Amino acid sequence: MTDAAFARQPSQSRSRAIVKTVCYRLFMFAITAGVAFLVTGAAGEALSIGVATNLLKTGTYYVYERAWAHVTWGVDVR
Repeated sequence: MTDAAFARQPSQSRSRAIVKTVCYRLFMFAITAGVAFLVTGAAGEALSIGVATNLLKTGTYYVYERAWAHVTWGVDVR
């Protein structure tokens, strides 16, 4: 991989990445809590599982998204 594959400046704003992260995590929270409810049959446990996993995943997704914002590989930069 060459140095040209990495951008020096992010190609999207931080606020855009934050909004994308929050929207995605809300969607994933609903899926996680729904699956947890089907497995446990308990709404309280399902919500606890949904909250715990999605708080951790929100931070990791934001870091992942910001890292990819610096990679120009596969992006047409005309």
